[in-house]
Amino acid sequence: MIDCTFENGNKAKTGLRHCVVDTLVIDESKILLVKRAPNLLNGGKYGLIGGFVDRDETTKQAVIREAREETGYDVDPFLLLRIADNPNRPQEDRQNIAFVYVAKAIKKTGTGDNESSEATWFDLHSLPPRDQFAFDHYENIELYLKYQKEKLKIPVVGEI
Repeated sequence: MIDCTFENGNKAKTGLRHCVVDTLVIDESKILLVKRAPNLLNGGKYGLIGGFVDRDETTKQAVIREAREETGYDVDPFLLLRIADNPNRPQEDRQNIAFVYVAKAIKKTGTGDNESSEATWFDLHSLPPRDQFAFDHYENIELYLKYQKEKLKIPVVGEI
């Protein structure tokens, strides 16, 4: 069994990896990025919208919930881009399996929570530098841009 401590301080014992979603929220040629709150792992870095999948929730439902919680946007997840299952994902302190989705921003219906200090739209071709990104989120954006050009077979499973 593994002792797990979640970002909100809750503890659990599990023999499994954590299941998370990461989402590229897109509006035409722009992407919505959050800056992670200082108290979180990789705090102060840009990241995709996402988080842990709750019990009795599908990964698509988690995408919709996390987007609403972190940014106040309603989204429509339309593409499963990648399943990242590398046990040594960069900047991770635990083994997470990430289901990486692409979602269309529908409309802003609220405000974000305290897991991010800001939510900002960036042009997909004018992003902050790679070293300002949490985890493997920059690589997921690169994969999406490659998919747009080459129409890769997706979802990509594992390392890219």
